[in-house]
Amino acid sequence: MTLDIVSYGRRGPGGRLHLGSDEIAQVQRTVGRAPEVMVKVSGGARDVGGVEAHLRYISRHGKLPLEIDEGLAQQGRGAAREVVTDWQLELCRSQYKPKPAQGQKDRRAKLVHNIVLSMPAGTPPGKVLAAARVFARENFALQYRYAMVLHTDQPHPHVHLVVKCEHEFEPGKRLHIRKDTLRQWREQFAALMREQGVAANATPRPVRGQIRKPYKDPIHHRLRALRVYGQLPLSDRSRHRPPKTSTFIRAKLESVLQALRSGRGTWDEGQEKMRSTRREVLVDWHATADMLRRQGEAALAARVERFSAGMPPVQTDEQRMAERWREREKGRTLERTDARSAGPKVR
Repeated sequence: MTLDIVSYGRRGPGGRLHLGSDEIAQVQRTVGRAPEVMVKVSGGARDVGGVEAHLRYISRHGKLPLEIDEGLAQQGRGAAREVVTDWQLELCRSQYKPKPAQGQKDRRAKLVHNIVLSMPAGTPPGKVLAAARVFARENFALQYRYAMVLHTDQPHPHVHLVVKCEHEFEPGKRLHIRKDTLRQWREQFAALMREQGVAANATPRPVRGQIRKPYKDPIHHRLRALRVYGQLPLSDRSRHRPPKTSTFIRAKLESVLQALRSGRGTWDEGQEKMRSTRREVLVDWHATADMLRRQGEAALAARVERFSAGMPPVQTDEQRMAERWREREKGRTLERTDARSAGPKVR
């Protein structure tokens, strides 16, 4: 069972007055900042070619083994094609619908869902893969075909899981992934990691005091590439082509700059929503601390209060960008002032 603090902390008709042992353990993991699991849907292909291309990508063009639902592993350049053929994706009706015109949204049904199961840096990769195997088997075996690959080329070990959307034995039945589905999957994957002996937790970001939503994968990859390029020595940058900037981030920055020039912010509404959520979370944490004290858990109640008091201030992405821009402008102004005060160089 997982703590759902934002739903039962408040008093009132039917309000909770007691925490079970599983819920107390969840509180301990949260205030102890146990590593948080990540389960996300990173996209999905709508035609056979797209499925095969993604399988080739996650298998690093045959260098990594593709583990399939039948307990086997396919490896080599032809592995992706073998999986696509075995899944009989060409029989799925949705892929034969016409592609949308340029600029229009693609409304064709997906052939597969691309799912990522990830743990923070330092987690043993083998245990991530073992938990992912059980996760896939419990959720999809004998219903939806799937294949997975473990990646260890980044600090955080993660498993790419590709799941066929159409049910194997019930025509017309499809796998639908909703917000509640992802929440349940996170909780399940965290429990499976704990069974592997790895501390793992699954709580919503607002409950932990986190206010930044992760960017979508394409934006995240662009930003990471820009950071890597920016860390290169100047002598090395000439040998590398600068990565493309994110149009989403560029548009957001332009909006912030326009607001700064006009002297008024455009992020007040977003901040008020975040503040409202933060107020609810704090009320619930305080109610949780009260319940713990009544149950004789005074030490844990004190930790809960310190945890909630230490949450960072609420700030939108736009406000964060505006602050960074002001700091950079201040730095440039100081540099210009120092240059003028130094005067011309004497030869």
